[in-house]
Amino acid sequence: MQKKPLILVTNDDGVTAPGLKTLIEVMCDIGEVVVVAPDSPQSGMGHAITLNSVLHLDELTKKGDAYKTYSSSGTPADCVKIAINEVLNRKPDLCVSGINHGSNSSINVIYSGTMSAAIEAGIEGIPAIGFSLLDYSWDANFEPSKPYIKKIAALVLEKGLPTDVILNVNIPNLSEEDLKGIKICRQARANWKEKFDKRQTPQGRDYYWLTGTFENYDDGEDTDEAALEKGYVAVVPVKFDLTAHHAIQELNNWKLND
Repeated sequence: MQKKPLILVTNDDGVTAPGLKTLIEVMCDIGEVVVVAPDSPQSGMGHAITLNSVLHLDELTKKGDAYKTYSSSGTPADCVKIAINEVLNRKPDLCVSGINHGSNSSINVIYSGTMSAAIEAGIEGIPAIGFSLLDYSWDANFEPSKPYIKKIAALVLEKGLPTDVILNVNIPNLSEEDLKGIKICRQARANWKEKFDKRQTPQGRDYYWLTGTFENYDDGEDTDEAALEKGYVAVVPVKFDLTAHHAIQELNNWKLND
C-alpha cells in the first residue's frame, strides 16, 4: 500500500489562527499532516531565526486528533527547522504555510513570516507553498479559497517544482462565484510609503507606531497585483538565490582589481 504524502503545515499568525485550521483541513484530504507553528503571532518576522535564546516545543495533539500538532516559541523559519530536525521521522513531501491573514503579494514577500517558512523548507529541498488571503480579519472567510489551495497543493505533489523554486499564492477576498481562476504572475514592483506615528507614554517617553500606505508602481498586466485586482488567484514562483545575475558583467567592467 502506497504511503500518503507527508505534509508539514506551518504559519506566522500562530498555532490558533483560523487560517491555519483551514489549511490543515484541506491538507488532511491530501496526505498525512504534521503541524508545527509558532505559539504566538509572528507576522512580519521575515526570515529571522532564534540564536540568542532557547527554543521551546510543546505537543498540543489531543486524543482522537487525525494529525499531530506542535507549537514552538520560535519564528516561522525556526518552526520549519525544528520540524525537520526534531519532529518528523522522514523528509516531508510538501510544506505549506498559511493561510495568512492578509496579503503577501509584491514586496510583502520580503517581510513575510508565512513565505519565509516556505522558503526555509525550499532551502532544505522540500517543495513548498505559501498561501495568503487578502483579508486581515481574524474571522475572515477562507471557504472560497479551499478548492484553489487543494488544487495547487495536489499539483505540486504530483509534478514537483523546479529546483529552488517556492510558490507564493495570494487569494482575493471574494466569494467562490466571483473568483475568476488562477494566474501565474511575476511580482509587481511596489513598495510601502512609510511613516512613524510618534506618541508618548504617561511617563513622557517617546514611542512609535509604524504606519504606511502601499504604492504599486507597476502597470504591467502580468503582475500579481494586476491578477488580484481582476479577481484571480495569483501564483508567483519565487527563489531564495538573491544574486542579480544580470549585474555581474557590469560590475566586472568596474575593474575592481586594477
